[in-house]
Amino acid sequence: MKAIRIHQYGGPEVLAQVEMQRPAPGVNEVLIKVHAASVNPFDWKARAGYVKEFFPLTFPATLGSDVSGTVEEVGPGVARFKRGDEVYASLGLEGGGYAEYAVAKEAIVAEKPGTLDHVQAAAVPTGGITAWQALFEVAQLRAGQKVLIHGAAGGVGNFAVQFAKERGAYVIGTASSRNHAFLHELGVDNAVDYQQTRFEDVVHDADVVLVQPPSQELATKYGVRALFYGGHPSSSNLAEIAKLIDAGKVKTVVETVLPLEEAPRAHELSQSGHVRGKIVLKVA
Repeated sequence: MKAIRIHQYGGPEVLAQVEMQRPAPGVNEVLIKVHAASVNPFDWKARAGYVKEFFPLTFPATLGSDVSGTVEEVGPGVARFKRGDEVYASLGLEGGGYAEYAVAKEAIVAEKPGTLDHVQAAAVPTGGITAWQALFEVAQLRAGQKVLIHGAAGGVGNFAVQFAKERGAYVIGTASSRNHAFLHELGVDNAVDYQQTRFEDVVHDADVVLVQPPSQELATKYGVRALFYGGHPSSSNLAEIAKLIDAGKVKTVVETVLPLEEAPRAHELSQSGHVRGKIVLKVA
């Protein structure tokens, strides 16, 4: 099979297309024929070595957490899926998605939303799961509460906005002015241009704030709970998200679609930090 692999840390140029042996599913595993894989900021951070202190790569490495495709083969013990089923998954930090086939534990695979094609579905898993778990499992967001979402137009932020609105929260989102119309389409009640306005000057009494890793020192000073949360793969979360998508309550946002061999270009775009929604690699 074809795969995009890296053999050392470095810039986008270390991403190389190779031919390698197709993996085989083990016990409780599913082999997915990948139709599309999305690019997350973690991918280029891992490639560049920025996160090697807590997540060192074993070379050669195949990046890519998010995939959508069809079940090619099931391993012993798999009960929920059969060959030909359309599925999507977050493979987690281990990756493996930038390839024509990927192996995943049955417990992290879910049926693909029926209303989405594979490119759209691949844009969902990691961003959707991270937003879902942060809002509902960690912050326990409830209807009527006020939530501030930083980077509201991004891969996690756009899902957080939609989930929070569906739950009945009042949503404030920060983004550059070029993204404000987009935020209002997603349902944001109040859009703040972080380039022109200090959000601290206009946002008060928020019950929940989604932000970059917070300062524990500041949290203690102001008597609030601050957690860094990265999310973990979950088929049950993906199933809940799929229900909302198929009910028309949540939409996916794909900004750029590139062929697998253009993974270096995809990383350059992701690293620019100005992506609205997701970048997806079309594999099959």
